[in-house]
Parts: sequence; C-alpha cells; structure tokens
Amino acid sequence: MAQITSSRSNTKAFYILGLVNILMLLQNVNCYEFKVGGSGDWSVPMDANANNYNQWAERSRFQIGDTISFNYSADKDSVLLVNKADFDNCNTASPIEKYSDGHSVVKFNHSGPYYFISGVHDNCVKNEKLYLVVMADRSHHNQTAVSSPPPSPSVDEVPPSPAPSGEEAPSPPSDSGETNPTPAPSQESSPPSPPKNGASSIVMSFAGSAAAFVGSYILLGF
Repeated sequence: MAQITSSRSNTKAFYILGLVNILMLLQNVNCYEFKVGGSGDWSVPMDANANNYNQWAERSRFQIGDTISFNYSADKDSVLLVNKADFDNCNTASPIEKYSDGHSVVKFNHSGPYYFISGVHDNCVKNEKLYLVVMADRSHHNQTAVSSPPPSPSVDEVPPSPAPSGEEAPSPPSDSGETNPTPAPSQESSPPSPPKNGASSIVMSFAGSAAAFVGSYILLGF
C-alpha cells in the first residue's frame, strides 16, 4: 500500500513539473531574439562612414520582451547601454549598463529608445554604435477603443403634447435655440498590431491542450 501511495505521489510531482514547464513556455512563446546587424557580429563596420547598425534597426520591429544579442571578442571589445548624450558623443565613462562577456544578450523591458555603443571609444567614433526604438504595447489601448460605445446624443427638450381635439396646434417657434446633437466622434484607428507568428499559435494551442491534460490528471488524483 505504501508503494502505491509513493508511486502516485511521484506521478503527481511529474505532472506538476510538466505543467510548470508548459506555463513557462507560454510566457516566452511570442518573444524573439534579434542578432545585432542581422548576423550578431558586433564590430567596426567595413565602411566607417556608414551607419550599418542603425539602418538594420530601422527595418526591424522590436517589441517589449524581445532580446538582442551581441557577439564580439571579450578581450578586445564590449557593449555599453548609454543615454542619448553619451551616444552622440561616444562617451564610454558612465554607461547605464556594461556587457563584456563576449556574447551579451539584452532584454527589452520597456518601450522607447535604446542606445548602444562600443566600450572602445575609437570603435564608437567609427560607427560601432546602435540606436533602436522598442514599440509601445498598444493591445490594451486597442481593446479599450473597440469596447467603448460612442456617446449618445443628449435630448434637451421634450416634444410638445398634442393639442386638444378641435383646437389648432400651436406652431413651433421659428428659432427654438435648440442645437442639433453633435454626431458621435469617429473612433481613432490605432496602428495595426504586428501579425502573429503561425508557429507561435500552434505551439500555444498545443501547450494549452497539454496543460488541460495535466490538470485533469492532477484533479483525478493520479
């Protein structure tokens, strides 16, 4: 009897662990890791006058939760996260964050601009620097805009009661002062959200089914 109880306990622990892994997968399924410049190589551009990294960033769509990776020689270079003034002046003295392990991965925790420069001043002067913008999360804004109904026009006056039988109804005044109700303002359209990856949808569907399967086993007491 003790062996059966122990076996059931081990089975429960196994399924609970599987459920935790599935939930972690669901949290990260829509995140994407960018490689700086497209290749991941962090170095001085071949043409020192070209802003190769910035041109690549303009073609990319960065979102909160995404990451960006930098590959370089740890003994020769580094990556600095700086403010705009230090970015413009290639000031390496007071970075917000410094990465020097040779393979640095930075996560975007908020929307807005990010400024990266090389930890070597001369490399930064030769355009080993990157400026990018992480898009704002507009999903909540879109939901609010769609669910809010347009305001109803207010009725300021009640229509006059009909005249008694046999009497002529009084003619309405030529200028009642009543203004026509203002039409409801058209809802401002929000920019379209980036299309969801089909593979991500399939993974989320599979993960949801697996989570339901694991939950049923736990509730049944296996």
